[in-house]
Amino acid sequence: MTNTQRALVLAGGGVVGTAWMAGLASGLRREGVDLAEADVIVGTSAGSIVGTMLATGQDLDASAGPAAPAGSGGAQRDSAPEPDSNRMTEMFSTLRDTSLEPEAARRKVGQLALAAETITEQAHIAVMGMLITAREWPNRDLRITAVDTESGELMVWDRASAAPLLAAVAASTALPLVSPPITISGRRYMDGGIPSATNADVVTGAEVLVVVEPLAHLFPREPLERELAAVNAGTVITINPDRAALEAFGPNVGDPAAWEPARQAGVRQAAATAERVRAMWRQR
Repeated sequence: MTNTQRALVLAGGGVVGTAWMAGLASGLRREGVDLAEADVIVGTSAGSIVGTMLATGQDLDASAGPAAPAGSGGAQRDSAPEPDSNRMTEMFSTLRDTSLEPEAARRKVGQLALAAETITEQAHIAVMGMLITAREWPNRDLRITAVDTESGELMVWDRASAAPLLAAVAASTALPLVSPPITISGRRYMDGGIPSATNADVVTGAEVLVVVEPLAHLFPREPLERELAAVNAGTVITINPDRAALEAFGPNVGDPAAWEPARQAGVRQAAATAERVRAMWRQR
């Protein structure tokens, strides 16, 4: 992409990651670094929630978080059955299977997602509506990722696409076996974090690229390093949770009870992070 000065990539992170990123962005704004000023915002899974909040001017401190865990963005599950542990193991084993081409592995996961008993699509979209007050795409470059369950291909939606905003966010946060794949233009889509937690290579050529990755401690660094090598950014700044934030997250990234501790951890960490980001962000 040309003429992109500042790009922001927000990765997947479950309920705790959503809360932490919201708190981080709020805290950075108080420190004079407004991530909403990015020329391009890329949101994957939990990052699609926070990215949409930023792009639409939502009050980052207003959300009380989800009522119960679901999906990697954090949606309410209520009467949905617990995911089958054997199927979950099969899903992650499939994604790690090096004998399969990546899209073939994602197609197999898509089949598992389509067969799973979860809440309804409408219920998952409704919970996204409780977290995100906007209903229309903002007039700016917001990109939301998801994966086609049938083809295994990565889809990137923006305001020029046919996807309704809330449906796009719901699809991006639709963790297989936990939340239902979302129907958009006759096809069904699942969590955008399946091929990559960040999808940083969705945007290229930025002068400054900020990548916020709540679950960096759970994933190997090589995939992100490959993505960053391909983006051709002038300066790359990565922000990951510090030790205190990880303690606030607790052992379950989908725990709604950890929302406020995780959000406060993000606010607190922003004070220590702002100086590292401020100079490059403000001069653009």
